[in-house]
Amino acid sequence: MSGKTITPQLQRELGVLGATMMGLGSIIGTGVFVSIGIAAGIAGSAVIVAVALAAFVATCNGLNSAQLAANHAVSGGTYEYGYKYLNPWFGFIAGWMFLLAKTASAATAALGFASYLLTTTNLMGRGLLVPTAIFAVVVFTAIVLTGIRRSNLVNIIIVSVTLLSLGLFVIVCLPRAVTVGAENLTPFFSGNAASVLHATALMFVAYTGYGRIATMGEEAKEPRKTIPRAMIVCLLLTMLLYITVAAVGIGAVGAGVLGNVTQQAQAAPLEVAIRNVAGPAAGLVVAIGAMTAMLGVLLNLILGLSRVVLAMGRRRDLPRLFARLNQSGSTPVLAVLVVGVAIAGLVLIGDVKTTWSFSAFNVLIYYAITNFAALQLSPEERLYPKWIGWAGLASCAFLAFWVEQQIWLVGLALIVAGLIWRTTVQLLTGD
Repeated sequence: MSGKTITPQLQRELGVLGATMMGLGSIIGTGVFVSIGIAAGIAGSAVIVAVALAAFVATCNGLNSAQLAANHAVSGGTYEYGYKYLNPWFGFIAGWMFLLAKTASAATAALGFASYLLTTTNLMGRGLLVPTAIFAVVVFTAIVLTGIRRSNLVNIIIVSVTLLSLGLFVIVCLPRAVTVGAENLTPFFSGNAASVLHATALMFVAYTGYGRIATMGEEAKEPRKTIPRAMIVCLLLTMLLYITVAAVGIGAVGAGVLGNVTQQAQAAPLEVAIRNVAGPAAGLVVAIGAMTAMLGVLLNLILGLSRVVLAMGRRRDLPRLFARLNQSGSTPVLAVLVVGVAIAGLVLIGDVKTTWSFSAFNVLIYYAITNFAALQLSPEERLYPKWIGWAGLASCAFLAFWVEQQIWLVGLALIVAGLIWRTTVQLLTGD
């Protein structure tokens, strides 16, 4: 009998449809319901350009993520790719950036859900925001603990409701956009190039849920086929949806309305836009879509974060106990629990605008490492031209420093803190 330890593996249960829906569930949430408003407040009508530029960057990153995941189909995403194709330090930084950015994003999604729910039910202002958000985290952590199959079913329901509400938004607001769109879209460039680049950096985060497909590569059937197809379909659908929603929303009510709404913690830009056009009933439908979208983001972030914690536990960048699976091999129970606790902790101090910018910097650094790793693929492993890797790397590294200076300074400080942590662990364990 061999003395070699066999690392338990997660079951492969996701096909193209399931993986695509997981990606859409991760993407269509805070991005379309909140960040378009934030970006409109920065770049005005030119947010449409920012959406398109962010889509190009996301496409490069998505294709590079897809070919990496197809060749190295294990849980952990760029954390694992950094280790395999670069070196352990790059791998660790990628995992560290992912955990920082997405834990904050998950807390933001929980607070967003609670905010929309309490506003819709006229309970806002009664001290229920944080308890409601924490309750959502507890419920969805419990769902993830039941395994990927049930999580996937819940996700498909959530995405379907969200897409229906966005479809209603476009249908209802389109006639107004056609009638007064030319006036509301003028002037198109109300700021400068810096404001468009800032908005592009923030909008890029709105696309990054496709990375959840890669972090679940170990659970995909035929990953070399499933993962690239799911990512490409997911990105195409998201690009069309974002550009349509941004153009119709700004055309119907103007960039100023969307931008001003994001200053109010209890309001969703798209909800306010459709209320102005069609009244409270239509606003309620969009609010329901926003709530389901936030829950979809929360669900998928708990899934993705727990898989990165699992991978980091396997390599002992985090305590080894996080690498343990349940008896059926479907769930890393301790990893899911620690992610749930971390998200609930951040809910207590969550600030939506700051968190979104913080996520932007960390995610852009994360994907810069993704693109750098993709450049190391051999010709036999490569699925797409090498220039896509260079384009993705350059655009991510460039955009990361267009967020507020204090945000990227804190981000750089946390990278250093993470490296100090890893060095200390290595010295203590002798690895």
